[in-house]
Amino acid sequence: MENTNYIVSSSPHIRSGESTNLIMRDVIIALIPALISGIYFFGFKALTVTALAIITCIATEMAMQKLLGREVTVKDLSAAVTGMLLAFNMPASAPWWMVIIGSIFAIAIVKQLFGGLGHNFINPALAARAVLLASWPVRMTTWPVPGMADAATGATPLAILKEGINYVNGLPVAAGGEMAGQALPNIWNLFIGNVGGCIGETSVLALAIGGAYLLYRGVINIRIPAIYILTVGILAFVFGKFDINYFIYHVCAGGLFLGAIFMATDYSTSPMTVKGQIVMGIGCGLLTFVIRFWGGYPEGVSYSILLMNVATPLIDRFTMPRKFGEVKKSA
Repeated sequence: MENTNYIVSSSPHIRSGESTNLIMRDVIIALIPALISGIYFFGFKALTVTALAIITCIATEMAMQKLLGREVTVKDLSAAVTGMLLAFNMPASAPWWMVIIGSIFAIAIVKQLFGGLGHNFINPALAARAVLLASWPVRMTTWPVPGMADAATGATPLAILKEGINYVNGLPVAAGGEMAGQALPNIWNLFIGNVGGCIGETSVLALAIGGAYLLYRGVINIRIPAIYILTVGILAFVFGKFDINYFIYHVCAGGLFLGAIFMATDYSTSPMTVKGQIVMGIGCGLLTFVIRFWGGYPEGVSYSILLMNVATPLIDRFTMPRKFGEVKKSA
């Protein structure tokens, strides 16, 4: 008689019609408005950087899976999503070689060496961005001015805000430092993305459209993004001495919407429980604001999400509901 081993798991047993390919396809569709915005404001160099990151990520995934003797799964589109997110976290002025290095690191080191999709403990695109920022900080913080991607560079709203703000004729300007007197962009330009920054992070409008699509499709839930953004906004309002401009610029500037909607909600690196997701949102918001307000770097989204990614197993451990019928351990 043939010996057969069966794996029995606890109920409930739920089957879903969703697949990785369908989920990743929805994420790509949701990222398209931000890509269009990046191309519109920063020129076709933004498209070049994005395309190169996607192609390199896909090629690296194929090479690593063949090298490690695994099934080639590039058709699941997860590598393409990583490429888009990495490009969106880079300036349009980034040189081609830096895009390639970041893409290879994201897929080969962070994703494949830890077992592939679902086994990585931190977000590959954010990990690659952190490495690039540590290695080439000047290139990674040289922001093209919208409409002049190859001609000029300028400060981001958060860099200006970090110096504190004064009001000249009712308009907010940098209070000190090298940018003293430099005006913050008006709120409309901030909302549509007509400001300096990374390719895919500047347009709140485009990212909100993408986020709404993901919510409609059930790919993400509102908990982590809403709590994350709200935590940053409340802290900015309080520590900004109840100045509404601190609230608006901290919420709408930088990579907050990109990180909250598309990266803090990553299935592999975010908590599974409702309580855990609440903790994730609050933790990301708190760390982001601490880095922005007291740190030496004006933006803290990437590092805050990475730190909370590392803490996710611990969060799940303490927020996981007790199994029905579990026997209490003796003291």
